[in-house]
Amino acid sequence: MLKKFLILIAALAMFSSSANAAEKILFIPHDDRPVSSQQPADVVAQLGYEIVSPPTELLTQPDKLWAWFYENAPFADAAVVGSDSLLYGGLIPSRSHEISAEELSARVENFKTLREKNPNLNLYLFGSLMRTPHVGTPGDREEPAYYGQYGTQIFQLTRLLDKQEISKLNGAEKKYLAELEKAIPDEILDDWFARRVKNLSATKKLLDFTHDEIINFFIIGRDDNAPLCQTHRENRQLLAYMENIPKTKAQSHAGIDEFAMLLLTRAVNDLTGNLPFVNVQFNRGVGAKTVPSYSDEQIGDSIRDEILIAGGMFVPNPQRADFVLLVNTDPKGKTYEPYNSCPPVPLTKQQEKYFARNAKYFADMVEDAVNKNLPVGVADIIDANGADNFLMAQLEEKNLLFKLQAFGGWNTATNTSGFAIGTGILAKKMNRHSIDRLLVTRYLDDWAYQANVRTQIGDYLTKYPNPYQIFLNLKEYEPEVVKRENILMHEFAVEHFPQWNSFVVSNPWHRMFECRIDFDK
Repeated sequence: MLKKFLILIAALAMFSSSANAAEKILFIPHDDRPVSSQQPADVVAQLGYEIVSPPTELLTQPDKLWAWFYENAPFADAAVVGSDSLLYGGLIPSRSHEISAEELSARVENFKTLREKNPNLNLYLFGSLMRTPHVGTPGDREEPAYYGQYGTQIFQLTRLLDKQEISKLNGAEKKYLAELEKAIPDEILDDWFARRVKNLSATKKLLDFTHDEIINFFIIGRDDNAPLCQTHRENRQLLAYMENIPKTKAQSHAGIDEFAMLLLTRAVNDLTGNLPFVNVQFNRGVGAKTVPSYSDEQIGDSIRDEILIAGGMFVPNPQRADFVLLVNTDPKGKTYEPYNSCPPVPLTKQQEKYFARNAKYFADMVEDAVNKNLPVGVADIIDANGADNFLMAQLEEKNLLFKLQAFGGWNTATNTSGFAIGTGILAKKMNRHSIDRLLVTRYLDDWAYQANVRTQIGDYLTKYPNPYQIFLNLKEYEPEVVKRENILMHEFAVEHFPQWNSFVVSNPWHRMFECRIDFDK
């Protein structure tokens, strides 16, 4: 009898040890912005998984980061990795680095070595095609310094080159292209294109590794993209290169900051053998055919791909779904940006009526789905860089804010939808307190900060010279701005969800574009 008891205890210990091992996921983000690192990790942590990430300072030091990865990989069952950190030192450095092609190639080969040493590790990778911003902003630290002066011309040049390869240029366009080629110094174009060639070569090698099953899944992001530009041009090359790799193994996708959330969700689904069903519905009008700002494809196609990336399956019947995503789009398919300007630009009375009417229709959709006991989430993409205040007022009035499973209303459309999809899929395994905590994070970030507090502070900053430059780099104004942020954010929380009023707000990148929210323990 004692022997049987000891055997049972040993078996239980083995099972417990195995379960604990399966709960460890390595996570290497592509930078340390809260939406890239803290927030997606927090979602998965609500399920009890141990998320292990490198010290922040290693993210910009590829060789030391590789050493950390080699050291920790044997103790994990899955790894979600931003390849830009391991190749270039992060997403932003990937756009202005001076790394040689030889050194890049050597770093790419490290993935093969890692696989040889860790044959059972589920390895999920996300990287980026270099973006092509449509304007150059002086002082923007995310691009080479010359882009502030020549960025708009570079974008226009590549837009015409892309169009020239797809169709034909008319006489005026040919003349404009020739003028642009003369206006932009050769050394600037040489630098800009040479870096892109190196990065594209590294991406193709990672695709080879995905084809050979060294990498389990690889997403390539097209950040701040447009229907015609250099990013779109390079993506056409990649799509041809990827023809023999199924979408269940690799994708090129509009966006990038949502990839960590999607792949962490996929890692959990693969570890648990789960295949979640997701239904998607859109607001009236253009709906799924909307091509949002910063994207080169219809949002319906993007969302279908995001479901697949997360390890789920689209289903047309909401009654069969584990998660139902309702997407707030503009009836005419437009994207608006009312919140990310300094000074803010107020809406006209006509615009207010238009948005209010649209929000009312969509909020009724949400209410109907909730009343049917469907597991509902909202992706609010009518505005870039902030939630729709008209919609939020409707959801609050209908007492729906904390009856959702997930919410997204930040940054670009695919950032928003991807984060909402990942969170909504995983919410099925969470208790209500965890779901509400994640919802409050989004409400504080997307609604309070991006759609209100940032605008209020932008208005306040107009008393200083060059207020938009302060937006981009707070410098000596940071203590003053952070103090005002915390006051305004807490006032907002007290008014809308007073039970969640213990938090601190900061700006880790020393700019107004994003904030970090830390709840008191």
